[in-house]
Amino acid sequence: MKIHAIGIDLSKTTFHVVGLDEKGAVVLRRKQSRKQLLIYTANLPSALIGMEACGGAHYLGRALEAQGHQVRLMPAQYVKPFVKTNKNDYLDAEAIAEAVQRPTMRFVPIKSDEQLDLQALHRVRDRWVARRTAVMNQIRGFLMDRGLTVRRGPNYLREVLVPVLDDSNALFSGRIRWLLRELQAEWNELETRIEEVTGQIEAIAKENEECQRLMEIPGFGPLVSTALTAAVGNAATFYKGRDLAAWLGLVPRQHSTGGKTRLLGISKCGSEYLRRMMLHGARSVVMHVARKKSALGAWVEQLSARTHRNVAVVALANKMARIAWVILHKSERYRPAALAPVSLSPAGAM
Repeated sequence: MKIHAIGIDLSKTTFHVVGLDEKGAVVLRRKQSRKQLLIYTANLPSALIGMEACGGAHYLGRALEAQGHQVRLMPAQYVKPFVKTNKNDYLDAEAIAEAVQRPTMRFVPIKSDEQLDLQALHRVRDRWVARRTAVMNQIRGFLMDRGLTVRRGPNYLREVLVPVLDDSNALFSGRIRWLLRELQAEWNELETRIEEVTGQIEAIAKENEECQRLMEIPGFGPLVSTALTAAVGNAATFYKGRDLAAWLGLVPRQHSTGGKTRLLGISKCGSEYLRRMMLHGARSVVMHVARKKSALGAWVEQLSARTHRNVAVVALANKMARIAWVILHKSERYRPAALAPVSLSPAGAM
């Protein structure tokens, strides 16, 4: 019995394993625990092993690679079409074993511990930022219920809270002032936590060579550069820069038929968090493009003059992703294009 490809359907405690030979026939079907699985695969000849990219897949993938196997992770939505009939764990494992052999399949690179640590920092920070926004909005809601509206911005809200929390303020009861103080304390605690985790991310960005090269690109700060390197590493999975932009969901969604091309809005595929960070970076460049004269700034100004500002932001984020792919994949540094000289007509010459 020679096993050519193995599909593993992951779960918390038990794993369903299906092996296929070179002709695609099922020659192995097992249900094992995590410990049993690693012992069993250690005694197998080197094989192609496929798994869905989910929780615990990166750790197991590194463990199997250490045993000499060729491990490939795939998005679950790309495996689903290979499930033939009803869904069960063995059929899922069989579909994974078939999908991993497809030459056109798109794979997810196995992340290192450093990448997973960095992703964890970003995820926790994003959750704390969302929770801070929720606390601020709740404070605004309580104030609005009592006829006090506050303009957008945390600084304005802090200014308004000073007289509201004063014990001599007769417009608010002692109970609501106590509650607002508790919410303000939670807000301050979240601010401290966000500053600490942001400091950790910035320290990593200063030590990482790839992040330092990425931060030379306009719109790339410590947050954007670390988030991108944690997600894609050296971007070797992508054949070209457009593939990275498409993976981020920054290219038009297509719905064409009958030879008629129809492009819609951006596809919004991939990581919503990473795409949001890229768009924030691009938006900051568009806001300050007039202050720095450059070829990229001239391109943004020309684009903004003939289209909506949000469209220009997405187009710039797309360009930033393509530039980032070159820097990560080819280990190059950012070289901004020279601004074309403005030629003066004879009438305008001094």
